[in-house]
Amino acid sequence: MLRISTTWIRRNLVVIAGVLTLAYLVLPNVIVMVFSFNKPAGRFNYSWREFSTDAWQDPCGVAGVCDSLSLSLWIALWATIGATVLGSMIAFALVRYRFRARGAINSLIFLPMAMPEVVMAASLLTLFLNLGAELGPTTILIAHTMFCLSFVVVAVKARVMSMDPKLEEAAKDLYAGPVQTFLRVTLPIAAPGIAAGAMLAFALSFDDFIITNFNSGNTVTFPMFVWGSAQRGTPVQINVIGTAMFALAVIVVVAGQIISGRRRKTALPK
Repeated sequence: MLRISTTWIRRNLVVIAGVLTLAYLVLPNVIVMVFSFNKPAGRFNYSWREFSTDAWQDPCGVAGVCDSLSLSLWIALWATIGATVLGSMIAFALVRYRFRARGAINSLIFLPMAMPEVVMAASLLTLFLNLGAELGPTTILIAHTMFCLSFVVVAVKARVMSMDPKLEEAAKDLYAGPVQTFLRVTLPIAAPGIAAGAMLAFALSFDDFIITNFNSGNTVTFPMFVWGSAQRGTPVQINVIGTAMFALAVIVVVAGQIISGRRRKTALPK
């Protein structure tokens, strides 16, 4: 019996490790979901008392929670747009063109990813103060666009490097102009990398605390609201919003996988 168990474990070791890792990653989200239906006795939502949907019926019941959430979503949206547009252009330029300092720029792109956030936050704060900029949503947006840029460049660059240039040459042979070739051939092929970079940028921007805390002034984003609430008393509405964001992310990922699978089936020869 022991031999059979040992053999079974060896054969399924990778599967077991994957399941345990997934459970480890998902467990905090499950706890957040469960406690979004809690009705705590005091200010802190750390121990289970009784089931309730009051927080779900009134997610904006705590002063400032929805204002900070809308601000974080607004900043994340515009930071994602800016970083995606600039990062995609930089990625295409680094892959398709040869110019001076190309190697140095390739190395510098990784600096924001490798640099500790507190160092970057302090550097950006020094820059804004020396420029006389007023700390607020604008400085947060500039900072978020800057550190999200590297992640978009890396994601798009990997996709562009895997593209077959013969496809674009074939489009040109069929008398397609540069704009038409880009819109009909290049952009659809690069779209998965651009989408991945955009989603990563949005998640990083929405979730950021350290850089935001340094460069926000009196502005309060959702992560800063959560941090402040943790010291005064954590409302259940925070769990509700966290659960909703997690569910939305899962829906987007699952929908992307379904669409990708259907496209592969359609592309297969019958």
